[in-house]
Amino acid sequence: MGQVLTRPLDKHFACCLLCGSGSEVQAGVCASCQCDLPSLGHACIGCALPLAATQDSHCAACIQRPPPQASSVACWSYAYPVAQLVQRFKYQRDFAAGRTLAELAAQELHPQVQQASPPDILVPVPMHWRKQLFGRGYNQAQLIADIFGDYWRIPVAAGALRKIAASDSQQTLSRAQRRKNLAHSFDAGAQVKDLHVGLVDDVITTGATQEAAAQSLLAAGASRVSVYALARTP
Repeated sequence: MGQVLTRPLDKHFACCLLCGSGSEVQAGVCASCQCDLPSLGHACIGCALPLAATQDSHCAACIQRPPPQASSVACWSYAYPVAQLVQRFKYQRDFAAGRTLAELAAQELHPQVQQASPPDILVPVPMHWRKQLFGRGYNQAQLIADIFGDYWRIPVAAGALRKIAASDSQQTLSRAQRRKNLAHSFDAGAQVKDLHVGLVDDVITTGATQEAAAQSLLAAGASRVSVYALARTP
């Protein structure tokens, strides 16, 4: 599972969230189930879309229209059981599932974070305040960013990016429709000026959300934006 960090994974879980085993449990998942998590494999540098040809560095869409972020990295493919754990985290307030995924991803992505210049700060993709207050009640990207920041020793600046316009649900929209839906919906603060920003989210679907957020950060003066996510839809 990638490079082992100097700080060990939290072992406060008594048994595996996936199979119920109590043997070799790290961050809530046993060693056997960790091996079964759906690795993303070779992926596009720009949007993290899985690529069939290992000699390719970018997908066709990113070649034709390069995204504003310099890179996008996801830990797993959005498939069983990662997809089910993400849904439990987002919609059923299963914080154990979210913590498990974030801790495992922090370890798995650590080598890639260190290969290039690490971000100066981590910024979670924000929710509109109405949705966070009256809907879900919490921002899952914030919780993931906090765990990433703790493991990678990078400060988290939750207030550096705001969702200033409430957008319709993205789930049934195409990539183009998502871009239109998200246009001018983010606002970044001056504290990102001249900084390499690590933008954190739970899942990259079409990439439209991450692109809109990255554009806002760059417009506010960020020198570079790198995206980090738990999973990528194929």
